Amino acid sequence: MPGVTHDDAPRLADLMPWSVAPPRLGRGWPAAPDAATLKARWDALLKAEGRDRAALFEPTRSRTPHTAVGRLPGGTGGTGRLARASGPCPEPVRVLRAPFDEQWLIPDHRLIDSARPELWRVADERQVFVLESPGATGPPLLLATSLLPLYGPARVRPLFRRPGGAEPNLAPGLLDHLAVRLGRRPGAVDVLAWSAAAVRPGPVVPLTADPEVWERGVGLGRRALWLMRRDGERPKLPGGRRPYVRAPLPARPLTVRYDRDEEVLHLDEGRVSPVPPGAWDFEVGGVRVLEEWFAARTAEGEPGTLAAIRPAGWPQSWTSELLELITVLALLGEVRADCARFNGTPVPAEITAAELREAGVLPVPSAARRPASVLDTPEEGPEGQLALL
Repeated sequence: MPGVTHDDAPRLADLMPWSVAPPRLGRGWPAAPDAATLKARWDALLKAEGRDRAALFEPTRSRTPHTAVGRLPGGTGGTGRLARASGPCPEPVRVLRAPFDEQWLIPDHRLIDSARPELWRVADERQVFVLESPGATGPPLLLATSLLPLYGPARVRPLFRRPGGAEPNLAPGLLDHLAVRLGRRPGAVDVLAWSAAAVRPGPVVPLTADPEVWERGVGLGRRALWLMRRDGERPKLPGGRRPYVRAPLPARPLTVRYDRDEEVLHLDEGRVSPVPPGAWDFEVGGVRVLEEWFAARTAEGEPGTLAAIRPAGWPQSWTSELLELITVLALLGEVRADCARFNGTPVPAEITAAELREAGVLPVPSAARRPASVLDTPEEGPEGQLALL
């Protein structure tokens, strides 16, 4: 913000010290916007044999149909070599494929070049995965999701180091220090909510010891987290501003455009309105979220590849997802504007990095930057063997 600097604000990387690179698929076809497509792709792969199966698989140096790998944490997918695999597709799971784009993934370790098992081990209904997503202009946006994120280049910062919401991924001693300075002990979600509202380029997160300002920032951040996670009551725009399908969407729309004056989103001859400008203009990393979401559902895929297998038409579920996404982006755009106003003035009673160093909170011990030991149950290794943990 102009005129507002935070030269000694703590870095996000120190406040949430454990981070992991996002999973890397190595091939696009194991993920798709609908689960039925993934099952059809799996069936097509297993119907092929020998070199045909290998070609469809799209081998890399990390994965071929003959690669032996352990099962993903959580007991999904096989461990026998894919070259001789048979049987039904592992049940697809919901993932975040791009910012605000919830898709599906075949959870089979044999299909994923770099699955990052440490993320799968801590993924549950209590977890919040945080990603830094700098925009083309303005301050960076922290993205939060309850789903396993599958995109980069930003590193993934889980809020908790263990399943069940145990052991916050925060600098050791941070919550104790905040409790003394604020006069009340915040929770891990409170710190994340404040960070979502107050993050600055760097990214750094200026902290405050002013209880009233803290509560205001936490309130803004909690609303942003609720909208991004979408794991509770579904968000709604006020009556009269809720988007509806005004003209039926075609079976396979090819283009999307926006009429700002009429607040109409056109998918070929299909029409959705009202669509607030804030939803259409919402960008992450300089890319319009709605355009990227639409492109992911209309990509053809190279003929003869598994990626070319896709729905014959536009599923009704995609329309429902589109209407909800418009709602989320419109509301989140309002929250971002509120955060910009909130961040337009200096933070009172600022807790600096120097103060945290004097209190012994910083520097963060090296162990806090490594994953916790969460191997409470055996995991199956390659070819069905028990993994040595």
